[in-house]
Amino acid sequence: MLEYFLPRASSFAGSIDHLFDLITYLVMFWFVLTMAFFFYVVFRFRAKPGQKAQYITGETHKQKQAVEIPHYLILLCDLAILFYTFKVWHEVKIDMPEYDEQVRVISQQWAWTFEHAGADGVLDTDDDIKLINELVLKKDTQYQYELQALDVMHSFSIPVFRLKQDAVPGRKIFGHFKPILEGEWDVQCAEMCGYGHGFMPARVKILAADEYYAWIAEHTPAHLKQDTAYANTESQLKEAPNNG
Repeated sequence: MLEYFLPRASSFAGSIDHLFDLITYLVMFWFVLTMAFFFYVVFRFRAKPGQKAQYITGETHKQKQAVEIPHYLILLCDLAILFYTFKVWHEVKIDMPEYDEQVRVISQQWAWTFEHAGADGVLDTDDDIKLINELVLKKDTQYQYELQALDVMHSFSIPVFRLKQDAVPGRKIFGHFKPILEGEWDVQCAEMCGYGHGFMPARVKILAADEYYAWIAEHTPAHLKQDTAYANTESQLKEAPNNG
C-alpha cells in the first residue's frame, strides 16, 4: 500500500511495506468489527418504553466469552505480527550480506558527508570521492554503509529505501542496502539535531552501471587517471591496478 505513495528503491523495502500492510489490515479489521458490534449493541438494546434495563455482572462463563474469544484471536494476530517483525528485523539488521561496495556516511550539524570508495572499490584510498549532501549509488549493487556522527545524534533516513538508522557520536554503525531502482530521491535527518535540523537535506542518486562508471571516471583525480588509466567500463575498471 505504501508503494502507491512512495517507490520502493531498496531490496528490503518490500518486506517493510508488507509488515506495515499486515499491521494496518489487522488493526483495520478489528476496528471495523468492533465499531460494527458497538453500534449493533447500541441500536439493538436501546431504551424502549416499558422495558427495564438488565444489570449484567459479566461473571458467568458465557458472558465472559464475549471478551475472551476476541482477546485470544487478537493475541493470535499479535503473534503473527511479532513473527513477521522478527523476520524483517533479521533481514534488515541482523543478516549482513556480502557487500560489493562500501560507502561512509558522516553526519554533523548540519550536513551529510558521503565518502564513496572510488574506482578501486576500497574506502580510505586516494581515489575516494567525497561529496557533501550527495550520495551516488550503483543500481543492483550490494552496499555496506558505515555511519558516523561528529557532534550530536542524527538519524540517517532514506524514505525510498525504508531505511532509518540513528547516528551516535563516538560509534561506527554498519548496515546494508541494495538499490534496485534508478532515480533521485531525498535523504533526510530524522532526529532533531539542533536549530538547523531542517536545513540538512541531501539527495541520493541511483545510476545504471554505465552511468555510474562514467561518474566515477569523471570524479577520479587527474593524476590517478594518468597513472592507472581508469576507464569507464566495469571490465576495464577491474583490470585497473589499485593505486590506493
